Amino acid sequence: MNEIVIELAEDNPTEFYGGKNNKNIALLKKYFPKIKIVVRGNKITAFGEEELLEAFEKQVDRLVSHYGKYNSLNGETVQQILESDEEDNFGLDPDDNKVILHGVGGKIIKAQTLNQAKLVDAMSKNDMVFAVGPAGTGKTYTGVALAVKALKTKQVKRIILTRPAVEAGENLGFLPGDLKEKLDPYMQPLYDALRDMIPNEKLDHYIENGIIQIAPMAFMRGRTLDNAFVILDEAQNTTHNQMKMFLTRMGKNAKFMITGDPGQIDLPRRVISGLKEAILVLGNVKGIGMIYLDDKDVIRHRLVRMVIDAYKQTEHHN
Repeated sequence: MNEIVIELAEDNPTEFYGGKNNKNIALLKKYFPKIKIVVRGNKITAFGEEELLEAFEKQVDRLVSHYGKYNSLNGETVQQILESDEEDNFGLDPDDNKVILHGVGGKIIKAQTLNQAKLVDAMSKNDMVFAVGPAGTGKTYTGVALAVKALKTKQVKRIILTRPAVEAGENLGFLPGDLKEKLDPYMQPLYDALRDMIPNEKLDHYIENGIIQIAPMAFMRGRTLDNAFVILDEAQNTTHNQMKMFLTRMGKNAKFMITGDPGQIDLPRRVISGLKEAILVLGNVKGIGMIYLDDKDVIRHRLVRMVIDAYKQTEHHN
């Protein structure tokens, strides 16, 4: 009797198997009654005739490919894949070219406005891109989605997300708890975006193994960031020195995205924003993209756009 072993990339492929009762594996067994299928950890071992095993491996590859793309695999989908032709591009979204990636539970994450689409395009053509605009325009979320896609498609080996923790003055000693507990409130928007895109266990694994790093600006000093997709969020709160230090960390095969809102600067008075300065200094440098988002790109509650408009009117009158 012939045997094949298929090793899955997932450390804990419970969802791929179909939950605690391995419902997806039960469907495979039903579809391939003449093959003995044994599942242990992240390995699927199958015993049977060579020809059947070949067909089995092809179908499992299709299921793995679908799961890797959509982060979701339910019984109905398994059945449709198993019963469809091999050539069938089952499950592909008709708008697939606009989709950045599929998040947790198959959630479609794509550019939702023209300027977000420009940001995606700019990131594909440049290694460094500035995304500038007000709150709620999807700068950070789009950036994190592009970073996760680059990691999934092996364009980079790690993701590094950083913010200047100015609210804590980057002097975090007075806050209770260990360093992670002190920093987490400032990094929360980055965690929120990641949790939409990567299942919890996998995300924890990535963070524990340094594949995804979330750290304040102060931790960037002295590092060379190779093979990484790096996002500097809330960049309007960097100083001249911080911004220059960050931009010069760029190593080989790196992608840098700098996001910020020049209208929300929390720096002390008379301290020039590193973001505002960088936009002026680097505006004409080839290979650096500059994308400006505005209130038309606000994808939060409709009132957010109205709040931005109302404040604009007030600022014009002052």
